[in-house]
Amino acid sequence: MSQIAQEAARRRTFAIISHPDAGKTTLTEKLLLFGGAIQFAGAVKGRKAGRHATSDWMELEKQRGISVTSSVMQFPYRDSIVNLLDTPGHEDFSEDTYR
Repeated sequence: MSQIAQEAARRRTFAIISHPDAGKTTLTEKLLLFGGAIQFAGAVKGRKAGRHATSDWMELEKQRGISVTSSVMQFPYRDSIVNLLDTPGHEDFSEDTYR
């Protein structure tokens, strides 16, 4: 097996897709925490919350406690590389993710 094929075989991609307020970003934070990518899980909160979700990087997302854009995070886990895709709950975004 070539080196490229070996690297591709190590990859695992998870896309979290659901309706609004189903807990997609909360699940993303837990996967990052338990996968060892972050030390503390953030929360999906608006206004002046203490620790915001890692995937909510835009100022608007932090202020309102909503996901506006899709976020992709990558981290090593055991012998694999995990790609984690967190999407907003809007129908338009889900269709793009399925493609």
